[in-house]
Amino acid sequence: QVQLVESGGGLVQAGGSLRLSCAASGHTFSSYTMGWFRQAPGKEREFVVAISSSGRNKYYADSVKARFTITRDNAKNTMYLQMNSLKPEDTAVYYCAADSSVLPRTREYQYHYWGQGTQVTVSS
Repeated sequence: QVQLVESGGGLVQAGGSLRLSCAASGHTFSSYTMGWFRQAPGKEREFVVAISSSGRNKYYADSVKARFTITRDNAKNTMYLQMNSLKPEDTAVYYCAADSSVLPRTREYQYHYWGQGTQVTVSS
């Protein structure tokens, strides 16, 4: 069974940085495309960024381009999201997701496995 556990969330001031981690187990991590989604209060969950199984292909939502960077360490079964220049509108619960495909996925329904989420709060 695939298990995903996020960590690294917290409270940060606008302009600050956080690094989220997603530790995976129960599957061949290097064969799975991975993604980050987020859900703000009162809003639907939205796509943030995805990375292919090899790490060579990355897709970013326009709202986070040039501020967020996704990476993965297949040897450690872990994915990371470096978030810089954070804005209050980045406040949300951040979820990592996995799917047994090679290319990055950008739609929520395309992911079969989800973590429990980690809260990111950016104060103004």
